[in-house]
Amino acid sequence: MHILESQLRDRLATAFSAVAGESVDPVLRRSKHADFQADGALALARRLHRAPREIAADVVEAADLADLCDHVKVTGPGFVSLTVRDDAIDRLLTALTTDARLGVPLTSKPETVVIDYSSPNAAKEMHVGHIRSTILGDAVSRLLEFLGHKIIRQNHLGDWGTPFGMLIEHLIDLNETAEQSVADLSGFYRAARNKFDRDPEFQQRSRQRVVLLQGGDEETLRLWQTFVDASKKYFLTEYEKLGVRLTAADFAGESTYNHLLPEVVEDLDKLGLLRESDGAQCTFPAGFSNRDGDPLPLIVRKSDGGYGYAATDLATLRHWIEQLHGSRLMYVVGTPQRLHFQMVHQTAREAGWLAEPVRAEHIGFGSILGPDGKMLRSREGTSTKLADLLDEAISRAGAVIAEKDPELSAADRRALANVVGIGAVKYADLCIERTNDYVFDYDRMLALDGNSAPYLQFAHARICSILRKADTVPAGPVLITEPAERKVALELLALPGILEEVAESAHFHKLTGYLFGLATTFTGFYEKCPVLRAEPGIRESRLALCDLTARTLALGLDLLGIGAPERM
Repeated sequence: MHILESQLRDRLATAFSAVAGESVDPVLRRSKHADFQADGALALARRLHRAPREIAADVVEAADLADLCDHVKVTGPGFVSLTVRDDAIDRLLTALTTDARLGVPLTSKPETVVIDYSSPNAAKEMHVGHIRSTILGDAVSRLLEFLGHKIIRQNHLGDWGTPFGMLIEHLIDLNETAEQSVADLSGFYRAARNKFDRDPEFQQRSRQRVVLLQGGDEETLRLWQTFVDASKKYFLTEYEKLGVRLTAADFAGESTYNHLLPEVVEDLDKLGLLRESDGAQCTFPAGFSNRDGDPLPLIVRKSDGGYGYAATDLATLRHWIEQLHGSRLMYVVGTPQRLHFQMVHQTAREAGWLAEPVRAEHIGFGSILGPDGKMLRSREGTSTKLADLLDEAISRAGAVIAEKDPELSAADRRALANVVGIGAVKYADLCIERTNDYVFDYDRMLALDGNSAPYLQFAHARICSILRKADTVPAGPVLITEPAERKVALELLALPGILEEVAESAHFHKLTGYLFGLATTFTGFYEKCPVLRAEPGIRESRLALCDLTARTLALGLDLLGIGAPERM
C-alpha cells in the first residue's frame, strides 16, 4: 500500500468505526481532485439510514489527521477528500533516503512459492512461444523473492513420452554423440520426424524403443539421458543470454514424476474419483460440462494404458505440496491451458490433495503476434527461434545507440546494446496486460520515447548524470517547495503499494505503468525545477529527490529482469 495511504487508511478506519459502531473499510484511493479520497460513507449510508454526506462529515470530525493533512473535507455525494501536508511528505521522503528498500517492507507472512515457468521441450529449440512464460515467470520470482518469500523455481521440461523413441532411434542411426547430433535441435527433430513418417520399419523400431524407455531399459535410458543433458545445456545458454535466473538445479521435467503416476491413478481410484470413458480412466471434476451439459472428463490414463498430461500434473502438484511444502503454487502457462489447469486443480481438491491454506494459480498469458495479426513466424513460416529474435533485438539496439552516441567505443556499445536490446524485449512483453495478445514490433520496443524500456533506461542514466555532476548526494532532508516536486514525491511513496498489488495479481503492466509515470513526472519536475543551480538547501533536497527517483527506477527495472545503465 502507498506509504501515505497506509497511514491515512489506519486513521480513517478508526474514525469510520467510531461513526458506524463497527469495523469499516474507508475505501481509500488516489484522487484527481485531491491527493486521496475515501468513499466508505457511500457504502454505509443504507446500513445507517443516513445521508452519505452526513456520515462523511462525522468521519471528518472524528478523524485524527492534523499531522498528516492540510485539508480534509467532504466533497461530491459523500467523499472524504484529503490533501497531505508538505511537511508530512518531507518526513517520509527523508526517511527513504537512507532506506535500502525504498520503503518496501518484507512480507509479514512469508510463503513457500513454487513457480512453474519456461518449460521448453527437450530436442527442440526454444522459440518465440517460450518468451512470455520465461520472462513473466522470472519477473514473478524476482518480485516475490524481493518481498521475502521463499521461491522454488520449477522448469517443467518436456523430456518424456513417445517422441523420444523416434529421437533415440535416429540418434542410434547417425552413430554420433548426442552433443554432435543435437547441435541443430530443430534440424535433428525434423529429420527424425520425416524418417518416422516415411519409413515403416523406423516407425516400428521407434515404438519398440518407447516401450524400452518406459520399461527402464538401461541402454535406452542412457541414450535418453545424454539427449536430455545436451538439450539442458542449450537451454541454459539461452537463459543466460535472456538474463533470467533459471539454473540447472531448477529443471524438473516430466520424467521426474513418471514413477509417481501409477500411485496417482491408484489413489484416485480408491477415492472413487475415476470412471471409464471410451476406454480411458477419467475424473469428472464438479463444475465442468460440455456444450450438451454432460460432465466433462479429465483423462488421467488413456485407453492404450499410457498416462495423460493430467496424471503428470496431479503428481507434480502432490510433490510440490507434500515434498516441497509449497503454500502458493503458480503455473505460468499460456491462457489456452486455463481449462486444463482448472480441472486438474478441482480434481486435486476433490481428492483432498489441494486444500487451504495452499492455493494454486494459473498465471495465464496471451500470444505474440506478427504484423499480420497472426502467430509470429519466421520468413520460412516456422516459429521464430528465440536466439534469432534476441540477436535481432541486440543488433537493432546497437544501431540506435550508435546513432545517439557515435563516440561510444565498440566494446561499450556491444555491452550497452545487450542490456538495451534484451530489456526492450522483456519490457514490451511485461507492459501489456498479460492475458492479451500483442504484436511484436522492434521499432516500438526500442523507441527512446513512450512507454518502453529504453525510455526508462535513458531516464535513469540522465538522473545518474546529474548526480555525477553533483559529486556527492546528500541523505536529506527533502523539502517540498514546488508542485512539480510534490508530484514526484507522491509517485515515489506509491512504490510499496504497487509492488504489493502486482505480487498478488502478477499483472506486471501495473508496475511498468508506474515506472513510466514516475519517469514522465520526473521529466516534468526537471524541466521546471533547477537542481544543480538551485540555492543551498533546495539544491541538496532536489539532489536527494533525484537519487530516490534513480534508485526507484533501477529497482523497478531489476524486478522486471531489466538492467538500468548509468550511462547511455
